[in-house]
Amino acid sequence: MWALISAFGLVFAVELPDKTLVATLVLTTRFRAAPVFAGVCVAFAVQCLFAVLFGSALKLLPEILLAAIVAVLFGIGAFMLLREGFTPGKDGGEDASRSGPSAATFARSALTSFGVLFAAEWGDASQLATASLAARIGQPFAVGLGAFVALVTVAGLAVFIGAKVRSRIRPKLIQRVAGFIFAGFALFAAIQTLSLT
Repeated sequence: MWALISAFGLVFAVELPDKTLVATLVLTTRFRAAPVFAGVCVAFAVQCLFAVLFGSALKLLPEILLAAIVAVLFGIGAFMLLREGFTPGKDGGEDASRSGPSAATFARSALTSFGVLFAAEWGDASQLATASLAARIGQPFAVGLGAFVALVTVAGLAVFIGAKVRSRIRPKLIQRVAGFIFAGFALFAAIQTLSLT
């Protein structure tokens, strides 16, 4: 249960201010909510599966090498989040160019949503976090489920109350906080690596 809660909390905090929320929100302004939600949920399921498999494969490595890789993964995640959080620019996302949902078919809308989010999540901080937690905790199913539920929750917020959420949160601030948390995890894993030598 701890692995599931840890994965959910970490991925939710990372994804709330990230492109996942913005991309889902923009897709929802272009297509109906149901196919967008279906498409992004499938994309998240596939991405979580890849992340957990990668993290589980890392678990087979010697402990010192595993700790070093986990430190590097969290370090990369911290860098990505802090770079985004401190980059000058507006909080929130770009508005869609169209004002209302299109009449595209369910399949087309879902496939478009799947493609956009599947591509956007490769190498994302949430995928790195999921792989790192799966490697460190060693409970791939719980970690994958926690990460998936967090991603779906963020997508649900974007689909159902996106405009209100986007106007009330400061994504840059959340990205900075999440970046410092990742940096802390990276430092902890680096210290653990040094202690194993």
